Amino acid sequence: MMAMLMAANMLLGTVQVDTFTMDYMRFGNGARNLVIIPGVSVQSVMNYAEAITESYKLLTDDFTVYVLDCRKDMPDSYSVDDMARDTAEAIKALKLDRVSIFGASQGGMIAMKIAVDHPELVEGLILGSTSARVTPESYDRIFAGWVNLAEAGKTEELYLSFGEAVYPESVFEQSRELLIEAAKTVTSDDLKRFCTITEGMKGFDVTGDLHKIMCPVLVIGSNDDKVLGGEASVKIMESLKGKSGCELFMYDGYGHAVYDLAPDYRERMLKFLAQL
Repeated sequence: MMAMLMAANMLLGTVQVDTFTMDYMRFGNGARNLVIIPGVSVQSVMNYAEAITESYKLLTDDFTVYVLDCRKDMPDSYSVDDMARDTAEAIKALKLDRVSIFGASQGGMIAMKIAVDHPELVEGLILGSTSARVTPESYDRIFAGWVNLAEAGKTEELYLSFGEAVYPESVFEQSRELLIEAAKTVTSDDLKRFCTITEGMKGFDVTGDLHKIMCPVLVIGSNDDKVLGGEASVKIMESLKGKSGCELFMYDGYGHAVYDLAPDYRERMLKFLAQL
């Protein structure tokens, strides 16, 4: 296991599993462990370590936070189920027991699959702007277009299409120039990685297994989510109805990226986790 101290209270490292390696960041001093699994991104979230640390600082007194990237050297075909298997193995390799997991968007899909297959690992689950199923229609509506732009090397168009989908209109317009500048830093390897993890959502469906989740779950969505739809969060909660400790909260006005935009999102996470 390789690690590099980047700043006070933050570490970037690489965990070695039998057949692969995975980058991660760690910050916080809490006695409990929280694993964050991000959604699809064009570039690795490790590039934004300082911003992520700042965003989740409210949690760092109670939790040591781990943010896990996708594995390195991923195969050409790499499904959400594969991602969940590898992420669970990385959690074990980091010697973490009974973690809480926050998964956003595709990260929520991975988190659900881990909770289904490895209930012994998970004491609590927070699912942000995600879905238990990606139908061919929903994939073609959003994700296929992003893959086409990436395969064509149209990085600026990809970033703008991505931003327009995940942000409310006002936030997107304010972010337009930043997105254009960010697109200039994208490499061909970044685009290949993006296509692989995005295509990995094809055929994902854990709806029939949600009853196997044994831990409390907080589902957080946004009614105006243009990527996966607010109804996807509601459907997850319907499948969990009757299970102890499961909650649903829906925002309005923040879009798919509500997990980055809602000012009380971290407080809501902390309140839920404190009850576990």
